[in-house]
Amino acid sequence: MAIWKKKSVAKEVVQQISSQYLNSKNSYDLILASILARRGITEGEDILFYLESDQRFMHNPFLFNSMEDAVDRILDAVDENEKVLIFGDRDVDGITSTIVLYEKLKSMGLDVQYKVPTNDETYGLSYEAIDDFAEKGGTLLITVDCGIANVKEIAYANEKNISVIVTDHHNPQEQIPENTIIINPKVEECGYPFKDISGCAVSYKLVKALEFAKCPMYKQEICLMNVRPLNDSYAIECIKLENMSEKSRICEVIVPGVVDIYNTRLISFLSGQQIFVWDLPVQKKMLTDLFGKNIEFNLMDLRSEIAKVIPQVANLSLLRLKDLSKIARYNQKENTEIDSFFNIFISYIQKTVWDEKSETNIFNLQLVALAAMADIMPLVNENRIFLKQGIASLNSDKIKPGLEELLARLGLLGKKITSRDIAWKIVPALNATGRLGEPETALKLFTEPDARNRDKIAERIIYLNQQRKNMGDEAWKCIEPKIFDIPKQYNEKLCVVYEPKINRGVTGLVASKIMGVCKVPTIVITETEDCAIGSARSNRGFCISELISSCSDLLTKHGGHNFAAGFNLEKERIPEFLQRLKELSRTIEFPEENTDDIIEIAAELPEKYITKEILSVIDKIEPYGNGNEDLFFLAKNVLIKNAELMGKTDKSHLKLYFSICGIVWPGVYWNASDRLKKDFDVGDRVDFIFQMNRNIFNGAENLQLTIYDLAKSGEHEII
Repeated sequence: MAIWKKKSVAKEVVQQISSQYLNSKNSYDLILASILARRGITEGEDILFYLESDQRFMHNPFLFNSMEDAVDRILDAVDENEKVLIFGDRDVDGITSTIVLYEKLKSMGLDVQYKVPTNDETYGLSYEAIDDFAEKGGTLLITVDCGIANVKEIAYANEKNISVIVTDHHNPQEQIPENTIIINPKVEECGYPFKDISGCAVSYKLVKALEFAKCPMYKQEICLMNVRPLNDSYAIECIKLENMSEKSRICEVIVPGVVDIYNTRLISFLSGQQIFVWDLPVQKKMLTDLFGKNIEFNLMDLRSEIAKVIPQVANLSLLRLKDLSKIARYNQKENTEIDSFFNIFISYIQKTVWDEKSETNIFNLQLVALAAMADIMPLVNENRIFLKQGIASLNSDKIKPGLEELLARLGLLGKKITSRDIAWKIVPALNATGRLGEPETALKLFTEPDARNRDKIAERIIYLNQQRKNMGDEAWKCIEPKIFDIPKQYNEKLCVVYEPKINRGVTGLVASKIMGVCKVPTIVITETEDCAIGSARSNRGFCISELISSCSDLLTKHGGHNFAAGFNLEKERIPEFLQRLKELSRTIEFPEENTDDIIEIAAELPEKYITKEILSVIDKIEPYGNGNEDLFFLAKNVLIKNAELMGKTDKSHLKLYFSICGIVWPGVYWNASDRLKKDFDVGDRVDFIFQMNRNIFNGAENLQLTIYDLAKSGEHEII
């Protein structure tokens, strides 16, 4: 049986989360608060991304220090009618990144092309692609979901008088490209507050920045000012901002008639600024009380302008806005009136510049959602909003052309799509195109204007996905007999499989499967006609990309994330590489324990709380995935009313019927028929770990428990 683990949390923390962020004494909100606390989600900003889905809470793209440079370079390309090449990767993240940026640049009138590696071409920017682009007279190359490791190739592009913008999200190596505009959240001092967005999300941020560049406030430094009375003085608070980002702020407390304005910081701070206030008459009166009528301030009132876009604020003071501010609720610092002014101003700018409900934005967020699941991004911070927005639109009547045809072929059109559907059905189908050397097929799916042709392309993708499955099965049959002895050669810390028969397109899938069996980081190496290619996957908190980087002298290319990486090397260096890995395996330490046999209990549910209302808790924790695992609940001392064997042939599953508060609840317990009458029986009282699921049949929604572990009451320890 599995280990049952229930982390203890302080009652005060649960109550504080419930009262401050959930504003309810509802028992189910207390359960939600306990789940958040048990998962370490106790800070306001972290809780925000679990409870909110508004696009307002996404991070400002101009927090990237290089974003303005990238935007200006692209705008120059528009002015000069330059040829632009987008170079992406062959996987889902690379394909979606390419499409998001390609469609935006095309809409701006640019002469833009895209290229991704096809057939047996290696990952990343190539000299051949640069030469071909240079021959066509190209002058601006933008990488998406790649580029940070292509130091030599980018230097070569510069020699060809090609400017390069790198948009990527992979771990940087010791040396990063020079003379290049780099937008990568993992680059040190990049300015962006969240490191774990996908490559497609980086493309999306660039697109949003390009949209903002059309606004008259682009690159304009402006100032928000608010004067508020104190007991015998006034506080003058100012925030200077540019491109929606706060640059600096001051607060001056001044007693009327005591301090001359020229002896404050206000003159130097406000000089040459466009100054906005809230409620101009009131602000002017207080400034006159402070400095007299001879000091003139060039002020503009924003309240009436903002009220045209956000009518509900028309008659509210900043003090009242402060109390109503949703974003302020999650701020750990004290929220002031100037903070409320800043927040409502940003909301106003976003609503006037970015049409969140536009078809383009909706379609882009669908692609960003696919990329987040495809690259197994942690579902925390703004990734949660990407997924929430993307999934909601996938369940609407607005689905991106191409994606709509694929969903139809997958049997998902018209059904409620979840993060699991994206991860297990949509992403593998799209990924199959790149794995089998046809990423251009997926790109054509999204760029083909004719619906009938898109349907044919979707059919081709389904075929490729089946081929990918077959290749994976063949590869597994080939290596399964020998994988169990391999970790011994690597000090039980690593599993390295070298098998030329494996198709290069499934090395990553095979590595993941081996890792699940052997419980250690895994590297799978195969060969193409030109070189050896490897994929690495990791677990237990071990950064596999650092291990690969330590062998860089043996490799021709390498790159990746903490837990997934890839590399190329010359075939004759494979023995040396394997030996190096054996030596390095001695140094591997796992920061995390092996959790495969541990079930983390999200909450213990007394019988009276096992109702439909618990679904409100489950829905709020959605979407589920990496960094936000499924919820497992514990029920204790529950009576088994009846039991049935299930299964088409061998009857290996159980359907148990539990008596819960006078209602009989069905629960499916997979592969457990052999435990009936041995470990438990009808009439027993049991403790069990379960998930609650919606079971929709013939349009009717019913609830069903899925049992993951079960024991007679009191017989299984909970740690």
